[in-house]
Amino acid sequence: VQLQASGGGLVQAGGSLRLSCAAASGRTVSTSVMGWFRQAPGKEREFVIATRWRRSYTLYADSVKGRFTISRDDAKNTVYLEMNSLKPEDTAVYYCAAGENVVRDMAKYAYWGQGTQVTVSS
Repeated sequence: VQLQASGGGLVQAGGSLRLSCAAASGRTVSTSVMGWFRQAPGKEREFVIATRWRRSYTLYADSVKGRFTISRDDAKNTVYLEMNSLKPEDTAVYYCAAGENVVRDMAKYAYWGQGTQVTVSS
């Protein structure tokens, strides 16, 4: 399964950005657990958000709750990470991932996108 992340860029603090994660054939985002992780320079990769749409449930990192949301476009088989009220500490490479359970443990996600850089200037 191939996941293609895109949409990163440079944004000022307080701004918004939308990341995309397109799934190639073999995986349907609407029936999968989809998540986003991020890795800042010199730090370990950390959980950001994950969701399943069947029996709707979304798990957030405390640091992004109320600012980030996840959505999807079935026609495009794409998941989006909507990021609002961005802070400099949100600067990182963002990775999308697909798995079977909504958990924070990145080892539980079998499929990964290549990452997209988000830089938030102060």
